[in-house]
Amino acid sequence: MNPAAHFGPLPGLVVLWVLAASAVGLFAWRVRYLLRLLRLGQGERRLDRIGRRLAVTAAEVFAHRRHLQEPYGVLHLAIFWGFLAFVAAFALTLLKGLFPFLPYPPPDEIGPVSLLLEIFGVVVLAAIAGSAVRRYLLRPPRLGQSVDAAIILLLISGLMLTSLLASASRLAAGGGGSALWNPVGIPLAGLLRLAGVTAGAAAGVYSAMWWAHVLLVLGFLAYLPFSKHLHLMVSPFSVFLTDLGPAGRLPPAASSRGGGETLDARDFTWRELLNPLSCAECGRCDRVCPAHLSGATLSPKELVHHLKEHLYEAGPQLLAGRDAEGTRALAGAGALVTPETLWACTTCYACTQRCPVANEHLRLIIRMRRFLVARGEIPPRLADTLQSVARYGNAAGQSPKARARWTQGLGFPVKDIRRERAEYLWFVGDAASYDPAARQATRAAARLLHRAGVDVGILYDAERTAGNDVRRVGEEGLFETLAEQNIAAMRSCEFRAVLTTDPHTYNTLAHEYPQFGASWPVVHSAELLEGMLRTGRLAVTRPLGRAVTYHDPCYLGRYNSIYEAPRALLRRLGAVLVEMPHSRANAYCCGAGGGRVWMEDAPAVRERPAERRVREAAALPGVGTLAVACPKEVAMFRDALKMTGLEGRLAVRELAELVEEAVGLEVATDAA
Repeated sequence: MNPAAHFGPLPGLVVLWVLAASAVGLFAWRVRYLLRLLRLGQGERRLDRIGRRLAVTAAEVFAHRRHLQEPYGVLHLAIFWGFLAFVAAFALTLLKGLFPFLPYPPPDEIGPVSLLLEIFGVVVLAAIAGSAVRRYLLRPPRLGQSVDAAIILLLISGLMLTSLLASASRLAAGGGGSALWNPVGIPLAGLLRLAGVTAGAAAGVYSAMWWAHVLLVLGFLAYLPFSKHLHLMVSPFSVFLTDLGPAGRLPPAASSRGGGETLDARDFTWRELLNPLSCAECGRCDRVCPAHLSGATLSPKELVHHLKEHLYEAGPQLLAGRDAEGTRALAGAGALVTPETLWACTTCYACTQRCPVANEHLRLIIRMRRFLVARGEIPPRLADTLQSVARYGNAAGQSPKARARWTQGLGFPVKDIRRERAEYLWFVGDAASYDPAARQATRAAARLLHRAGVDVGILYDAERTAGNDVRRVGEEGLFETLAEQNIAAMRSCEFRAVLTTDPHTYNTLAHEYPQFGASWPVVHSAELLEGMLRTGRLAVTRPLGRAVTYHDPCYLGRYNSIYEAPRALLRRLGAVLVEMPHSRANAYCCGAGGGRVWMEDAPAVRERPAERRVREAAALPGVGTLAVACPKEVAMFRDALKMTGLEGRLAVRELAELVEEAVGLEVATDAA
C-alpha cells in the first residue's frame, strides 16, 4: 500500500504528507490546549509506585477487568484490541507511505499481519453490531444516546470494512495471498470475481479502499480530541494515574484555594480535572448510585459532565488570568451542580469502584461540598448537627459525660484507658454510644469481650466523634479539630491496637488519622469476634440454626475489603448464610453515609436506599434475619422495616447480638 501506486510517485506522496501533517497538527494543537486546561488545577503527586501503576493499567485497560463485570464487556474488549491492532498496522502503513525507502514491505502484504487484520476486522464488525443492538435497540438505562457515539461506531466500522475490502481487492487484482494468511480476503476476492470484477477494476477498488482507509484514520485522529470520545485516548492515562492509596481517602482542604465567592477549575487538582476528560459517559456509575436509584437529582455521570462544561466554558478566561465572569457557575444555587445534587451523595464509593476509566467522583463531590459549607449553603438539620458536634463533640447533641452511660448495669467495670493500660483502645463512636437501638449491640459486644477476657478500655468523655462523616459533608476545619482532639487523647493512653464496631470510624482512624501523624493498628469487631470464636476464647453453645443474610457496610466492604470475617463469623454461629443478589462489592448502600443520616430526604426520593435493601433481604426465601456490622445500620434498617411494613417478616440484628445469642450469655437488662 504505497501512495505512489495510486497518484504517481510525487503527487501521491505530497497528498499523503499534506493530509498527515494537517491531521497530526490539529490533533497536537487540541491536545496542547487540553493540557493547558489541566494545568489550571493545583499540583498533586500521582507518579509514584510506577510498577504498581503499570500493573493496574494492564488489568484495567488491556485486560478490561471492570468492563468484563458488565454483561456486554466482552464486546468492548474485542473492539479495543481490534482497534489497537489496526492502529499499529496503520502506523506502519503511514510510515511506509511517507517514507517509501523504509526497508519493510507494506504491512498488509506481511502474512501474519494480514491474518491478524482480517481476523480482527471480522471480530470487531461483529462486536460493533452487538454494541449497536445494545445501545439502540435494548437501550440500557442511563447509557447516553448521542450523535458522537454513532459517529465513532461508523468510523470504526469504516476502518474495518475498508481494510477487508482492500485485502480482497488486492488479492483479486493478482496480489498473491494464501488460505493461511488470508482466510477472509480470499473468499471475498472470489466473490468479487464472481461478480465480474476484473483484475484492473479490482486494482482500482484497492486504490480507493487504501485512500478511504487513510482518510478515515487521519480524520479520526483529528476528530477525536474534540469529541466526547476523547476518553479513548485519555482513559489509559486516567487509569495509570489512579489513586493508589486507601479507597476514598480524602486530601486535606489545604489543597484548595478556598475563601472565594465562586468555585472554578483552579480549586481542583489537575488529576481531578482529568476526570471529565476521561469520562466515557457509559452510565455505570449511575446504575450503582443509591441516591440516583432512589430518585434523587444526583447523577455521578452528569456531575462529571458538568465539570467538563465548566472547564470548556471558563477555560479561555482562566487561561488568560481572569475570573470566569459571564459563564455558568459550577456549584451552588442555580449553578450547573445544585446543592440538592451534592447533598444527595451517600459516599458509598460504588461509582468510583465501578468506573472503567478510574474516575474519582467522590473527590469532586466533596470538593464542591466544602465550597457550599464555606458559603453556608447547608441543609438546616445538617447545620444543627455540625453545631452539636462542634459544641459537644458528638452528633447526638448530648453531654460528653453521657457518652459512656451504656456501661451502666453491665455487672463489671469497663476500663478507663486514660488511667490504666489496656490491650485495645475501644473507640466506640457516636451511634454506638448514644443511639438506643445501637447501644444494645454495644453492650452485647462489651459482655462478649468480658467473657473472652479481652483487655479493653475506652476514653469515656475524652472521646469525640472520629469525624468520617463530618469530613465527607465538607466541614474540613471541624474534622481537623476533632482529629487533633482524639489523637491527643489517644496518645496519652497505652494500648496495642484500636478496636471499633463502627466501619465509618474504622475507615477514618485507619486511613485518615495517619495524615495527622497518628497511626495505630485498627481492628473491626467482626474480625475480633470471629478470631475469638476460631481460637476457642468464645464457644457456641446454642447454634443459630436458621437462615441469615448479611449486609456489607460500604465502609467495611468497598472501602476496606473486609468481606470474609463477618461471613466466617456467621457460619461459626451455626447460621445458614444466604447471600442477597447484591452483596460484597456490589452491595446496596444503606443510605446513612456521607452525612445523609443527618439530613432530610428530598421530595423527589421515591424509595430510600435502606428500604430498597430490606426489600431485597426480605425477598430471600426462608430468611428472617438481616445481620449488620455497623451501628448506624441498626437504626436505618429497623426504620426501613417500619416504612415498608416488613417488621414481622425480617429482624435486624447486629453481629455482636447474634454472637451473644449463640454463645448463650445471660443478657442483662438494658437499663442504659
